[in-house]
Amino acid sequence: MKNIFCAISLLFVLSACKTTPEPLYYHGEYNKAVYTYFKGDTTTPQEQIALLEKIIQDAAAKGKKVAPGVHAHLGLLYFDSGNAIEGQQHFEHEKVLFPESAQYLDFLLNSKKGA
Repeated sequence: MKNIFCAISLLFVLSACKTTPEPLYYHGEYNKAVYTYFKGDTTTPQEQIALLEKIIQDAAAKGKKVAPGVHAHLGLLYFDSGNAIEGQQHFEHEKVLFPESAQYLDFLLNSKKGA
């Protein structure tokens, strides 16, 4: 009986020690940035670029990896604002960080270059 009580007590103690895992990527205000991009009427592209640049800076300051899509989104904003060189650099950076996105980013890059 004493062993059962000890086992149950140990189970309660261990279940109370739940730790929350640290997120793999830093998102910051990325959800807000995506929402405003698709809504399209609340902020200028330059304000959206500033928000994404801040997310990247905050991630670096905290020693975290930036979330997937941040550099690609930033690249699209740069292309849309007429800065193709900066847009291409962010697309290439996204491909380095997330190689699985390379085919899609190459497609976007080719369509932006043709535009």
